Parts: sequence; structure tokens; C-alpha cells
Amino acid sequence: MINPADLFEHVADAVPDRLALVAGEVRLTYRALDERANRVAHWLLSQGVRRGTNVGILSWNRAEWLECMIGCFKIGAAPVNLNYRYTARELAHLLSDSGCALVLGEADLLGAVEGPRAPAFGEPYEKALALASPERDFGPRSGDDPYLLYTGGTTGLPKGVMWRQEDIFLAAMSVYSGPIGSVAELAVGAEALRFQVHAPLMHGNGQWSTWICFSAGGTVILWTERHFDAVRVLELAVRERSQVLSFAGDGMAHPVADELVRRPYPLEVFSIGSGGSPLSASVQDKIRTALPGVMIVDTFGGSETGALGAAVEGQRFRLAPGFAVLGPSFLPVGPGESGVLARSGHIPIGYLNDPEKSAATFVTGPDGVRWALQGDHAAAGDDGTAEVLGRGSMVINTGAEKVFPEEVETVVRAHPDVYDALVIGAPDPRFGQRVTAVVAATRTLTLEELGTHCRASLAGYKVPRELILVPEIRRTPVGKLDYAWARTLLE
Repeated sequence: MINPADLFEHVADAVPDRLALVAGEVRLTYRALDERANRVAHWLLSQGVRRGTNVGILSWNRAEWLECMIGCFKIGAAPVNLNYRYTARELAHLLSDSGCALVLGEADLLGAVEGPRAPAFGEPYEKALALASPERDFGPRSGDDPYLLYTGGTTGLPKGVMWRQEDIFLAAMSVYSGPIGSVAELAVGAEALRFQVHAPLMHGNGQWSTWICFSAGGTVILWTERHFDAVRVLELAVRERSQVLSFAGDGMAHPVADELVRRPYPLEVFSIGSGGSPLSASVQDKIRTALPGVMIVDTFGGSETGALGAAVEGQRFRLAPGFAVLGPSFLPVGPGESGVLARSGHIPIGYLNDPEKSAATFVTGPDGVRWALQGDHAAAGDDGTAEVLGRGSMVINTGAEKVFPEEVETVVRAHPDVYDALVIGAPDPRFGQRVTAVVAATRTLTLEELGTHCRASLAGYKVPRELILVPEIRRTPVGKLDYAWARTLLE
């Protein structure tokens, strides 16, 4: 059975002196990172943490985040991703829901935590580690060991998605499958790729990108600054000779693309990846113009399904093994038919403490196959692809016609004077809702101009009936469009 801690140790034994992590001023080889994670694991054991115990991590990106995550994995505990932007009330809910035995994190963030906490990162943390053993003398592990990922979703309070470690590893944390030994051998034989990760580690994108690199025996170059800055991102890539840049959608990739167009950088980057939020065509075009020959890997997926697959063109994705488009009876639909995206096989156990939502998201079809519903609607292709239409919970109902915001956003962003955009439904006394575009433009754009542009690609009922111009489109800490903020513009 596959366990991430086992794989990490195999890689550390095979290439102990290879650089594993660059995080600000911290540089750790695989041997050093493994030993520090061992100390974390032993300290956790001394505090009563055992297999199945949940341990919160409340921190910005830094080396200690990964030390604690690996340390938890070594003893079968589950690291819990606590959002550093949460208020004390929101943190209290998440900690109560997860039942964290203790919380590790930064001193200035731990002040918002009520309940048990551990030594803060910095001097207290280092003292605790100094007293703990660096030896790797832990009991046997299992692919059944827990992995818990909290996701905010589009509505409601955060939900804890419960995975088996083997399932999440195969669904999202490695480009390989097969026995641990063979995976480690592949990592050893491969070139040590330098993988620059920008998404927060408190988000699945950041965790999964990091572990994909570890599983290949590469070097993770972690973005540790508090704010995203395109110039400093590219300066870091030049300094560390990064080969792969990992982003979380347009929120990160767009300013980097603009900076690359503005002036050249002596990069060694051959691949740019994105997950969590699709890259717009205009951003991809800018990147390819600035970096001819670069490979763009735009992946799609979710906390409940892992990585769905890579984009072929626009919103059309090649489905990874186990994915399908399901009809109302939870059976795969035929080519040209629409339904909801779902994954079978390596999927979560369910939501923590929420049997009702678990039953709605993790379903079993009449043929006995268990599925995790992605929540996105899609049309099945005849070549192993699916065109993603949009999230059902975001659909706009206008005059009894359903409009998926993502489809309209793709067209709106293609306007030459649109920098960024999102689409929401505004209350309408006649049609129930009207399609409303919130746009950051490079000039004063009119609704008539935008409408003319959209009618060339969209049915009339999908064309925006209202335009709200803003200086900037807000995004969440993980780069996703902030629809909640956009709705406040309607008030």
C-alpha cells in the first residue's frame, strides 16, 4: 500500500544530499528535511499524538509547514490546513469541527486560536525539535492512514474532506503509480527538477504541487512572501534556475504573463502549470508569446476528486482515469450528452461530521460503482474529453434559461480591452436573474461594446445585460474568483 511518508523516506535514502526545499533563506537537503520531520514526529508523539489524531497547521508558506506535514504523515496523524485569513470565529468553528489535538503555527496567527496549541514556529519550535530524536524509528504505516483537507467550497462553512493517504496520493500527489520502491527508483533516476510553488500550503493546490515534486525527487522552491509579486516571482525563478512554475489560475499567472511581456527574464522555465482555477486563453497567449515553446499544463479538479485532467483547449479537458460525465441516474452519459463530472476509484471516504453532505456528494450508481461528484457540469466528448460548462451552484437562471458563469467569463475575457472578469446573476423582476459582468478593463468599456463582442460567441440570453466596471477583480487567497465580494457590488 502506498503511503507518502514511506515514499519520502525512500527518496531521502536514495538521494540524501539532493536539495529538497528552498523556502526563503532556508535550504534543506532530503536528509535534513527528513531528520527535521523525524524530530517533529517524535515531539508530536511526546504530546500524545497518535495515528488518526488531527493536528492543525496555521501558517504562511514556510519550511516548517512541510516539516510538520511530513512529521504527521510519519506517525499516521492528519495535518489540518487552517486558513491564515480566517477570523477567530471561523477558526473556532474549524478547530471544533476537526477536533485538532493541538495547533502548530506562527506566533502572530496563534493569538486567534482558542484551545490547545503547540510551540510557535521560531525559537520555541526549534527548542522543542532540539530535544526530540532525529531517528526514524516509527511503527508500520498504512495506505489507510488519514489525509484531511478543508475546503471552503462556494457556499457555507468549510468542510473537511476525508481521504485515505493512498487514495489522495494516487489521485493528486504523484505523477506515478505503482509500488513505493519503483516510484522511488524512478525519482532517483530522473533529473532533479526545480519546481517553484506559489499557492498557499493551506490549499490543496500548494500541497499537491509540492508532493508531485517530492515524489519525483525534485527540488521545491516555495514562495514564502506574504503578498504575490510578479517581479519578485520571476527574480526568484532566475536566481534558483527554476524549471517549472506552478500557479493557481489567472490570479497568479496573469500578472506574471504581463511582466514577461513587459521585459525579458533569463529563465530556464520549460513548463508552467496551473490548478484550482483555469487559465484564460489571453493569459496563455501572453505566456507563449513571451516564452516560445513553453509547455502549459492547465489542470482541473477539486478537493473531493483530486486532479481531473489537463486542458486540451479552452474549457475542454482530457479526463484522467476514473473520471466520467454522469447523468441523473449516476451512470456515464454518451458523447454529446451533458451531466455532472465525477470520479470513481481513488476517492474520499466522505466529509468529516457531515453525513448529509457526504451522501449528496459521494454516491453509488445502480451498477454498484461509487462516485465523488465534482459539482461541475460538463458535456462528454467522443475522444476521452469533456467540456466543462460550470459549477451547478453558480448557475444563473434567467427567464427559465440556465447560464453557467464560466462560459460567459471565457468569452468576456477574450475582449481585447478586458483584463479580468467574473460573471454573476443579479436579481431581475422580470427574468428572475440577469447576467451581470464585473469587469476590470484597460479603458472605459461600455455594455454595448461588450454585448457586441459576446454575441459573436454566445446565445442572446447568455450575453451580459449589466456591466460593473471595477479597478480590480478580487480573488480569494488561493487565486479563485471571489464571487461573494462581487455580489456585494449589487447591494
